[in-house]
Amino acid sequence: MTDSLNASHLPPTPFLAVDAAIVETNLAAMSDAAAARGLALRPHAKTHKVVELAMRQIELGAVGLTVATLGEAEVFAVAGVTDIFIAFPLWADEGKGARLRALAENITLTVGVDSAEGARQLAATTAGAPIGVLVEVDSGHHRSGAAPADAGALARAAAEAGLDVRGVFTFPGHGYGRGTQSSAAEDEAQALAVAVESLAVAGLKATVVSGGSTPTAAVADAAILTEMRPGVYLFNDAQQVEMGTCGWGDVALWAVATTVSRHGQHIIVDSGSKTLGADWPAWATGGGRLPDHPDARITALSEHHATVKFPDGAALPDLGELVRVVPNHVCAAVNLADELMVMVDGAVADTWQVAARGQNS
Repeated sequence: MTDSLNASHLPPTPFLAVDAAIVETNLAAMSDAAAARGLALRPHAKTHKVVELAMRQIELGAVGLTVATLGEAEVFAVAGVTDIFIAFPLWADEGKGARLRALAENITLTVGVDSAEGARQLAATTAGAPIGVLVEVDSGHHRSGAAPADAGALARAAAEAGLDVRGVFTFPGHGYGRGTQSSAAEDEAQALAVAVESLAVAGLKATVVSGGSTPTAAVADAAILTEMRPGVYLFNDAQQVEMGTCGWGDVALWAVATTVSRHGQHIIVDSGSKTLGADWPAWATGGGRLPDHPDARITALSEHHATVKFPDGAALPDLGELVRVVPNHVCAAVNLADELMVMVDGAVADTWQVAARGQNS
């Protein structure tokens, strides 16, 4: 692959490149997998933040989008997406309440809540706007989310405040690790089942039971869930490869970087943490991976430097040679880029704007 990278036909490095054919394959595969299991697919657009990709996901059968922030929701609503779930327990102050009301006038909008106080605040500042809520429960990731057994009381408080309670959701984030996918999916199913029952006891029906992530998508319990929200799957990244979720042939995004220094069995390339992001889980073998040099490892990331160690005796890239570098966490890398370069035969064939970049509020 690196042999086809011709610097004379490329932008200055570093930049993020995408193989659109692999993206299309990944999109279709997840869409087909969800449909075969009777699950609605609501992909998380915080991964790509690209309007063209969002619309393609919907063309392939996604029921709508998941986003992390109100700003992301606004970008995709303006672009024509009509059904959006903000999978975050927003604290809706007056300003955000006004923005939510404006969104709800034009799209089907659902928001996460994980406390009675948050639900009442949301109801107070959105003044009867047609906004649905999903109650978030903690299924083992121990981030946000109420205890599953408390979901009914929380949902009842939300309903009494005037909100349209549509169901429950969780994020099995502890599935991001080696060998944890199946156990995280089991935890997810158990937590959601308890939450659904808790709503029923409170006299409410969970029409939507939402979960899923890229690493747990293949083992998510379709008997409990009604929809799943994977995000990374369309691009994949070094984490997914090292977890075994995908192979290198399924990775559709990488940084194109230049070899700027070499000493012994180390090289430096110009894609540091301001290009790749700084995510580096304890179980990962490096700060990203070079797919064309699978035995090499990124041993250090500075803002503009990535230090890559090659095994003894291995041939190193020449100074000035271009290399592909796959980030550990693609979502973080994309949020650092203004645009993605769509590559065909080693040259840029198109450009996708990262339209929701920086929409963190």
